Amino acid sequence: MWALSDKLDEKVLEDLTSNNVPVTTYDDVKLFIDLVANGEPFDVISGKPITGFSLSSGTSGGKRKMFPCNKKYLENLNFIYCYRSLVISKHFDGLEHGKGMVFNVCVPEHTTTPSGLPVSAATTLFFKSDYFKNRPQYWHWSFTSPDEVILFQRDEVVKVGTSFVSTLVRVITFLEKHWKEICTNTRYGHLSEWITDSCRDSVSKILGEPNPELADLIENECDQKSWEGIIQRLWPKTKFMTGQMAQHIPTLEFYSNKLPLISSSYVSSETMFGINMNPLCKPQDVSYTFMPHFSYFEFLLVDAGDEVKIVDLVDVKLGCHYESLVTNHSGELHMGDIVQVTGFYNSAPQFRFSRRGNLVLSVHMEITTDQVLLNAVTHGKMVLESSDLMLMDFTGYADISTTPGHYVLYWELKGKYSNDIAEIDDKESLDNFYKEYRKNGSIGALEIRVVQQGTFDSLMEFFISQGASSTQYKTPICIKSTEAIAILEGKVHARFFTDKSLSLKFSS
Repeated sequence: MWALSDKLDEKVLEDLTSNNVPVTTYDDVKLFIDLVANGEPFDVISGKPITGFSLSSGTSGGKRKMFPCNKKYLENLNFIYCYRSLVISKHFDGLEHGKGMVFNVCVPEHTTTPSGLPVSAATTLFFKSDYFKNRPQYWHWSFTSPDEVILFQRDEVVKVGTSFVSTLVRVITFLEKHWKEICTNTRYGHLSEWITDSCRDSVSKILGEPNPELADLIENECDQKSWEGIIQRLWPKTKFMTGQMAQHIPTLEFYSNKLPLISSSYVSSETMFGINMNPLCKPQDVSYTFMPHFSYFEFLLVDAGDEVKIVDLVDVKLGCHYESLVTNHSGELHMGDIVQVTGFYNSAPQFRFSRRGNLVLSVHMEITTDQVLLNAVTHGKMVLESSDLMLMDFTGYADISTTPGHYVLYWELKGKYSNDIAEIDDKESLDNFYKEYRKNGSIGALEIRVVQQGTFDSLMEFFISQGASSTQYKTPICIKSTEAIAILEGKVHARFFTDKSLSLKFSS
């Protein structure tokens, strides 16, 4: 194998191209990763000591993967956190005078390799490192931490963020269920007895004396009929939110009064890719400027027929779709991410994340990607905009147990104000092959199955029980697991086909 130094000279870069290093998958290099995990010297795969192993989320690609990390990886993470904050600060005034309410989910390290190295999500490795513990005093490192005290520093919050927007949606849902208890704790200056972990002392110090005035304010906002704009009502100085996952954008817009939602960087367990240099763009227009000092990037042209055409970062063409290939101390890996070149920042290519290459469904002979499915759901959600319902989460799968087979979408709905009825029309928004097969009867009508509230929490708990990361979990848009589908089926309380106008009736 090989090692990446801090600075790669031209000759090393040339040697790392696909002409000299075979394109591999994770399975190809897993043997070497396992060797180091079991105590073999680190130079099997790296020129620097391995300090730990980061785990992928396990929700989009199946089983969690383990990648070796060294101090350079943590240094890169620290760099991208700092740099993206500098980019954001150019667009907002007064950030240096506030704090961030950022939900950095960090779990105890309960797993180590046989050689004694820690194994956890990359974010956990970083937040437990000296890079984070000894961070400089700068606005983007200033948090209302621990997170349980956020309401007591409500006037200092200038940003709200998570790695994934779905986490923030779950946080708001949790607040909806427990705000009365928070009010009681605040009113009497005493935490609930069930809070017994290490956060109790630090929360109690900030909670301090009874604060009936703040308790009344929280109660007044949370007890209203609608939670529309609740983020700005509780934290009035909030200027923007951070996170990614397109399917949750409408929900966050409802809760925030359409505060800017910034996807600031493109990061995975394998490497850091780049930064969004235009943070105030619309979420659907986000592109990331790739930064070549994180890893060595190459690209496999998509839809090139039988020709396998790999190009360097400097040779990508505007408008083309590529699968990204990454070379670092984990090997040269197929990432599975399909990206599209959207432009250039100076000479650096900018890419829009298009879809996951391995998330594909098919009923007949068509190919339906997660992005196609998301587009269909986005179209379907339009009928909810005129109603008092909003889509909290969804997933879909290809049901071939019937003839003809058809696509199924599971929707979890929630009322904005009341339990009114919403009409669903018969327009479908999948791709042309799907539409053609629908016309000739090869594929059945798209089916929407409405599930009970809390269903996707149960789905998350299932995936976590199967080894998925609790800190990186995101609902998969396409689902194939029979066990997961069984969980969803057990929660269905309404089924509709899209061949005719149908009524959706919300029930709590």
